[in-house]
Amino acid sequence: MTTNYIEAAKKQFLSYKEIAEKTFLQLSDDQLAYQCNEESNSIAMIVHHMWGNMRSRWTDFLTTDGEKSWRQRDAEFEPWIADRLTLVKTWEEGWDYLFNALDSLTTDDLAKVVTIRNQKHTVIDAINRQLAHYPYHIGQIVYIGKMLVDKDWESLSIPKKA
Repeated sequence: MTTNYIEAAKKQFLSYKEIAEKTFLQLSDDQLAYQCNEESNSIAMIVHHMWGNMRSRWTDFLTTDGEKSWRQRDAEFEPWIADRLTLVKTWEEGWDYLFNALDSLTTDDLAKVVTIRNQKHTVIDAINRQLAHYPYHIGQIVYIGKMLVDKDWESLSIPKKA
């Protein structure tokens, strides 16, 4: 493996990040905080969870367990109503943890073993784990956005009947 893997991973992460951001732009502040019911997550809650995950996973990535003792995961799923500025700031901060960690990696680091929730993973496997996790939540963000915007939704990829 070469740093091409790291660059390819960064490119994938950026593409997912941009999809969510294009969704944010189509929504009002109230829609970002909308919960369909008490058991569902709002977009703001998903952003808060992703921030918590990114902060925990990517802080001291090579040297400490990715599930930090200071993380309060359950609190990430409590109703979190933030204004757009706070939401975007939190979103960007989370991604900064990720990209700073990726930027610090070398080719030699890719085969190293890191721990996430007391489970051993190679660095590549740990990155792949997040390449599955973050798009899962971004898909939720898009789905919620699409439901709220309804017929005024602007497609983020290839529109129907195109």
